This record gives sequence, C-alpha cells and structure tokens, in this order.
Amino acid sequence: MTQSILEQVRIAVEAAQDKKAEAIEVLNLESLTSITSYFVICHGNSQRQVHAIADAVGKRLRDAKVRPTHVEGEGGADWVLMDYLDFVVHVFTRERRTFYSLEKLWSEAPRVEFPLPAPAQAGPRS
Repeated sequence: MTQSILEQVRIAVEAAQDKKAEAIEVLNLESLTSITSYFVICHGNSQRQVHAIADAVGKRLRDAKVRPTHVEGEGGADWVLMDYLDFVVHVFTRERRTFYSLEKLWSEAPRVEFPLPAPAQAGPRS
C-alpha cells in the first residue's frame, strides 16, 4: 500500500516529535506554489539535536519506503533541508529558524493540524 502525502508528512512529524523538536508547523503550499505541496518546519536547541531530528525523520521515512531526492546541511549546519518532492522537511536551530522565518515568508499558507482526524468509518450495515 502506498501512503498518501499527508500520511508521509505525519510520519515525519511524529519522528520529529519523538526527538523533542520544537514548534512543529506544517504548511499547506498546494495553492501557492508548484515546487512542493507541504513544508514541515521545526527546530532543535542545538546542532546535535537538529541532526538527531533529521536522522529520525529520514530513518522513519526510509522504513516507510520513502526516500528524499535531496538533502542539504547534514555536515554541521544550522539547517537541514530534506526534499521529498511532495513535501520538504526543514529542521533548524532556533536562531536560524528565526533568521529565515519561513512561516512569515509563507504566511498565506494554511496550517495543517496534527494529529489528523481519523478517516470516517462506515457505520454498521442494517
């Protein structure tokens, strides 16, 4: 079974939560740009935590058979960018996140709340 894009985003969010990522935001960019459908944005309190978050996201998505097309910032940077085409994961240090302020840049993007509601279940048949 292939996961939907939002299921893949949920996997990324849960992996980031497991590593204590802070202020996780998911922006829906579908109506604003053709470059990607969603941004997952979060931060850690140190470069070490940023890399732990990015590693956890990457591992959890690999386990789900989802691989990035491109990753930047793995070698000691304050910002790791993981491009999965349909969504991009941005893991920052707090300072770098404030500097780039992607949420303000994409302020028109609707926010996606997690956890997502469970799919509607069909009621019992009479």
